[in-house]
Amino acid sequence: MRESRRNVLSLDLLRGFEAAARNLSFTRAAAELYVTQSAVSRQVKAVEDHLGVALFVRRHRALLLTEAGHELYRATAQALRQLSDAAAKIRDRGAARTLTVTATIGFSSLWLIPRLAHFRSQRPDIDIRIAANNEMLDLEREGIEVAVRYCTPKNAPRDAIKLFGEVVLPVCSPRSLTRAAPLARPEDLHHHILLHYERPEGITPWLSWTVWLEVMQLQALKPAGSLRFSQYDQAIQAAIDGQGVALGTTPLVRQLIKQGRLIAPLGAKVESSRAYYLVTSADAASRPEVKEFTEWLRRQAKLEPKSRGNSLRQRL
Repeated sequence: MRESRRNVLSLDLLRGFEAAARNLSFTRAAAELYVTQSAVSRQVKAVEDHLGVALFVRRHRALLLTEAGHELYRATAQALRQLSDAAAKIRDRGAARTLTVTATIGFSSLWLIPRLAHFRSQRPDIDIRIAANNEMLDLEREGIEVAVRYCTPKNAPRDAIKLFGEVVLPVCSPRSLTRAAPLARPEDLHHHILLHYERPEGITPWLSWTVWLEVMQLQALKPAGSLRFSQYDQAIQAAIDGQGVALGTTPLVRQLIKQGRLIAPLGAKVESSRAYYLVTSADAASRPEVKEFTEWLRRQAKLEPKSRGNSLRQRL
C-alpha cells in the first residue's frame, strides 16, 4: 500500500504541469496559479523525474510538448475537469434549493415563464433558473435538473412524460383585421403579411406556411409580404404588434388569445406531429424540490384543454 501511494503524483504537481501544458509557457502558468515561474518549472521537473521521461521540449522562447507530454496532458486535463465538475455539483446541492429547467426559447417565453409566478407563490423558497435553448442539452453534463423536450414521439427519451400535443393555427392582432384586409377564409391571407419562423439551421416544416398552405390546398396563394424571424417568440410578438399573421401553436398562444392580445379568426387548424415531453435528470429525480416542480408542471399541463385539427403527421 505504501509503495502504491508513493507512485501517485500529487495534485499540486499535476495542476502545475496542466497549466504549463495548456499555456505552453511556464510564465503564463505561474501567473494563472499565483506562483513564481521557477515554482512551476520545479513542479514540471518533479513530474518528469517521477515518470522518467521528458514532457516538454525546451527551446529559446518556446515550449513544446513531447508525445508523452501530450498523453499526460489529455489525461490530466480530463481528470481536473471531472474533479471541478463534481465539486461544483456538491457545492450547489449544499447551497440554496435551486433547480434549472431547460426548454425551447418559444416554450420558455410564451408558456413557462408566464406561469412561474404561480409556482413561486406556492414555493418561494425554491429558486428557478431557466436555461432557454433550442438545442437539446445533456442534463447530467450541464448540471440541469428538468427539461421540456419539443420533439416527435420517436425522438422522445424513453422515460419522458408527455405533457401535451400541439395544434397549429393562424393568429394575428385584432387590429390587423380591417375592411381592406379581412381574414374570414384561408384565401384571405393574400391580404396579409405572413410572419415566418425559420431556425438558423434550416426550415421548420411543422411551423411552415408552405406546408400549412399546402394542407389548405392553397399552394399558389401570394401574400401581401413576408417577415422572417430566427426565434418563434419574435414571430408571435410581431403578430401581437399587428405586423402580420403568424402560425400560432397551442398551447403556446392560448393564453394570449384568452387575453385578447391575439385572435385565431380562421377555423382551419392542423395537428402537428410534435409534442412537449417532461424529462428529469436521473441525478436529481429524488430531490424534493425537483419532485415538487415536476408535479406542478404536470398539473399545469393537465389544465390545458384538448384541441385537435387536421393531422399533419404524415407530412412532417
